[in-house]
Amino acid sequence: MVGLPFVDAHFHLWDLGRIRYPWLSPPFSDDGPNGSVEPIARNYLPADYRGDLEAWHLAGAVHVEAGADPSAALEETRWLQGLADAYGIPDAIVAFASLESPDAERMLEAQAAHRSVRGIRQIVNWHRDAARSYTPRDLTIDPAWQAGFGLLARFGLSFDLQCYPSQMTAMAALIARHPDTVVIVNHAGMPIDDDSNGREVWREGMRALSALPNVCVKLSGFGLAKRDWTRDSIAPIILESIVMFGTERCMFATDVPTDKLFGSVDIHLAAYHAIVAGFSEDERLDLFARNAIRHYRLDLTV
Repeated sequence: MVGLPFVDAHFHLWDLGRIRYPWLSPPFSDDGPNGSVEPIARNYLPADYRGDLEAWHLAGAVHVEAGADPSAALEETRWLQGLADAYGIPDAIVAFASLESPDAERMLEAQAAHRSVRGIRQIVNWHRDAARSYTPRDLTIDPAWQAGFGLLARFGLSFDLQCYPSQMTAMAALIARHPDTVVIVNHAGMPIDDDSNGREVWREGMRALSALPNVCVKLSGFGLAKRDWTRDSIAPIILESIVMFGTERCMFATDVPTDKLFGSVDIHLAAYHAIVAGFSEDERLDLFARNAIRHYRLDLTV
């Protein structure tokens, strides 16, 4: 077991017989942002997760909504809260709500009523290339969605921001108007456009977000941007993210089981440890554990 404690800032569980997840339902295709998800379209429960992490010193874990049918958002949270109460995992829940909905305030209140809920995620990745988009339109520029975002602080909720780099500058302006809402950028900002122009758009967006003290970033999900990632290909993204946000606002995560489409947990975590091996032990403890505890307000010490 690796000695450094690890608080996983982003993972998923699902019981496909209990809750419907459209993206995990057949027919499966290699088209779309993730390619075929058929290999992970099976139940993934606490025992499966702990088995995948058995070689690592798992000290805690944050569950992020897993793309359930929106009508089942509260049912997913109730199920997860039951697992947390019975098995001690997850330690926190990032739930789903449609911020553009007329019912957004009611939904946020209902989600926040659960003991382990700390935040909300609504995936907003929009790209000019429809094959890369997760949404049919850019929700982040919708006034109704922006109004829903403005309700988060009222309920003490953070927001997990999964967007593309081209959306970041506008999001930074919105976030700046809501300094009491902690925002956690998912998957290192998903730099999917890997040419020089695309990487510069990513840098510009990440700089704009990192200038805001209430924004931090999760380092995970690299296969979502480049399925054949390698340690050498992701090292610049990780190291540049840390330069921009500092070791106090970056945190590693597994994104399992989704990231298992692109390599095992052991391969991912070994790469992350190797990339930051030159950092001090105190800095690495922040990156692998303490920042997740801090930003998700976990009742844990490491």
